[in-house]
Amino acid sequence: MNIHQGVKPALWGAVGGAALMSMIGFSYMGWTLRSTAERIAAERVETAVVGILAPMCVAKFQQQVNAAAKLIEFKKAAAWDQRTLVEKSGWAAMPGTDQTDSAVVAACAEKIDQLS
Repeated sequence: MNIHQGVKPALWGAVGGAALMSMIGFSYMGWTLRSTAERIAAERVETAVVGILAPMCVAKFQQQVNAAAKLIEFKKAAAWDQRTLVEKSGWAAMPGTDQTDSAVVAACAEKIDQLS
């Protein structure tokens, strides 16, 4: 089978152009793989959930009968003990469940520690 002399350079040009376009697309034009887009979306969802639930946790803390005394006790505890207090108290529990998310617990403990 005889291939015309101009076909081989054209094929190499097409391969090179496709490679160059892929490099430019992923580097400068914002192209992403599906797995990368899904990972970014999951991170944004987690951030949004923590941003909504952490203030709710702080509000639950402040609605206690003895919130002022609990705040003093909370601030005396070490950082890891503060997270344990938040988790065991149930302030960071998702509405309608008893489960807590570690990111919500950490954000809640940080926000409670910033209270005066």
